Amino acid sequence: MGKISLADLKKLREVKKNELSRRDSEGKSVHIIVGMGTCGIAAGAKEAFNAFLDEIDAKGLTDVTVTQTGCIGLCNVEPTVEVQMPGMPDIIYGNVKADVAKRIVNEHLIERKLLDGHVVDKPAADILK
Repeated sequence: MGKISLADLKKLREVKKNELSRRDSEGKSVHIIVGMGTCGIAAGAKEAFNAFLDEIDAKGLTDVTVTQTGCIGLCNVEPTVEVQMPGMPDIIYGNVKADVAKRIVNEHLIERKLLDGHVVDKPAADILK
């Protein structure tokens, strides 16, 4: 194994601190929770998780945290993702592959619209008004 310079170590430290800060929910109002049980992982949850992080970074969103949880019991629609944000109902999306994760960032978080065809659980229609 080759030697690593002090500058490289400092750069690596900053990268890892940035990665960890994206998982820190303190002071952030938008929460994305990715189901990472074995069924979710097998269905592509890791790729979706990484797509969320990449798209959030690309859009410069700083008020968003991305975390993981175990199975939420919706194995038939894995990968599942819950989105919690002020002014919108808590939503559980199903079949969230990497491309859908990017759509959630752009359409749900930025445009404040629900993604038809992926909503698994949402409040009654009278609550959405």
